[in-house]
Amino acid sequence: MPKNKILAIVGSASANSSNHRLVRYIEQATRSHFEVTVIADPKVYPHFDPDTTDAPPPAIVALRNEIAASDGIIICTPEYVFSIPSGLKNLIEWCVSTTIFSDKPVGLITASASGEKGHQELQLIMNTLMAKLTPATSLLIQGIKGKIDQEGNITDPLTRADIEHFIDACKTLVCAAS
Repeated sequence: MPKNKILAIVGSASANSSNHRLVRYIEQATRSHFEVTVIADPKVYPHFDPDTTDAPPPAIVALRNEIAASDGIIICTPEYVFSIPSGLKNLIEWCVSTTIFSDKPVGLITASASGEKGHQELQLIMNTLMAKLTPATSLLIQGIKGKIDQEGNITDPLTRADIEHFIDACKTLVCAAS
């Protein structure tokens, strides 16, 4: 049975963030079901330019093709100043003039100190883009630094259970759309 293709986007600007470790954890936990490709550094994309949306730079064409070819998307991000990080926002803005997120199964994780406002904003953005998400595929993890160690082990049992529930919900959503 072929694996579903998942594109995991890490919103953090930090190379060894808790969000990177969470994505690695999810990648390992789903390897029998998903083929995960990770976009680990949203800073590599050029600054959004609305005058070039019809003829975007090659890196943006490749990004859009990756999103379009995936069976589902997982976005895992911290909150920066009550919002989503600018690199993630920039990446998403390059896709607004397309329909590549329309009806695309999406899982959202905001893992931060608080994360509430950034999580609400990310949900609003993805709903505006008509992505397909559910309450079960939208997870807020507050106080993440105390819940995951440097090796990527989830040290908090409730958080581990929440992530397992999130993974199961993502599998269900992706399979229903396939």
